Amino acid sequence: MGLADGQAWERDYPATDKPKSRTPTLNPGAVLADPNTNPVGEAVAAEGVNHLVILAHKASYDAGWWHCPVTGEPVGTVPEKIALIHSEISEALEADRRGLLDDHLTHRPGVEVELADSLIRIADLAGALGLDLGGAVVEKMAYNANRADHKVAARAAGGKKY
Repeated sequence: MGLADGQAWERDYPATDKPKSRTPTLNPGAVLADPNTNPVGEAVAAEGVNHLVILAHKASYDAGWWHCPVTGEPVGTVPEKIALIHSEISEALEADRRGLLDDHLTHRPGVEVELADSLIRIADLAGALGLDLGGAVVEKMAYNANRADHKVAARAAGGKKY
């Protein structure tokens, strides 16, 4: 399922339209770092996240969100993209607070669709930056599993709070 650096762009774009970013690849060392976890399941999870990164960034690039369709010049900055991610999270909060259904996918809760929008924007930015988001998610989850402030006892004792 994983693609080598640049593989998706070579297949989908002429050389002149090729994005400057690279596609993420799985870092097997990161997946196998914790012997107490399931490396096969984690590898699949990391590959799935990285596949989403590729799909989201390709869709965004094709839609012109990373370059001017007329001049081909790059558009958008990392801070601007992070602000858009933040706005989607805020929309999810508001949809949940008000118990709204989504305006466009009216059969789905608004919070669900806004979280999906957030995930899509995060994956797009990760793709533009060439990040191994899947590997980072797996590593961070393994790290958090061993953190004292992420244990039930810590929460019961008033540890890390919302």
